[in-house]
Formats: sequence, C-alpha cells, structure tokens
Amino acid sequence: MIHVPVRFQVLSPLAVVPRYQSDLAAGMDLHAAIDSPIALAPHQIVMVPTGLAMEIPVGFEAQIRPRSGLSCKFGITVPNAPGTIDADYRGEVKIALINLSLSPFTIEPGMRVAQMVVAPVARAEVEVVESLSQTVRGDGGFGSTGHA
Repeated sequence: MIHVPVRFQVLSPLAVVPRYQSDLAAGMDLHAAIDSPIALAPHQIVMVPTGLAMEIPVGFEAQIRPRSGLSCKFGITVPNAPGTIDADYRGEVKIALINLSLSPFTIEPGMRVAQMVVAPVARAEVEVVESLSQTVRGDGGFGSTGHA
C-alpha cells in the first residue's frame, strides 16, 4: 500500500474531513457540506459542496466515484464517474450528483455522497505515426470481443 500525503483546507464549518471507513478501503467518503436538505429530482444534476479544498502531490489525482449504496439502492451516482481532481486544482471540491431513478431523493446535511480515491497519473508522450501495429482484434469496437 502506498501512502500519499494529501492536504485539506477546511472552507466551511459544515465540512467533514474525509477518512477511510475501514483499514483496507480504497476510497475516502466525501460529505455534503450543506445546512439544509437538497431535493434531487429524477434525472436532475446538482453540484454538492464539500466545504474543502485540497492539495494533491504532483503525479497523483483524486478520482471522485459514486458510493455503491447510493448508486445501487437509490440510483444516485456521479455523472462524470470517475471525476478527476488534478494536482494543480485548489478550489472547493464539489461533487456532481445525478438522480437516475424515477423517484425524488433528498441529500441531507453531512450525508456521505461520494468517495475519493487517490491514484497515480501516467503522462502520455504523444507521437503521431503513419500506421499502428496490428492485433487480432484490429478495429473491432464495442461488443466485438463477445457478450459473456
């Protein structure tokens, strides 16, 4: 397991500093830093503040992912999953949430709304070429390797 220092700045008294919920958890839960409930209508997207800014070391990113319980039980997910927070971003972390269900959902103050995974970043060295190497798959796209 790699330990990466991530610094948090508390921007709101409603903020909850993220923490891992178990010893082997990959993601830290992010909480809604709101003072009143937010009604999330079916198919609506809202930006939920966390009340935190952060500093991620160069060479890493923070990935914002849905919480499995909210996603599977209520259809609440992150529309750009995983969202990326770059190492040079210093603004407030906000979570985009969408309600994919047919029922309204209420985001409560302090609710755990997403999870954050800190991951290393590989930078591509772009090279323009005349042709690419051949593979068995070739240009086969979606579903081309089978359905099972």
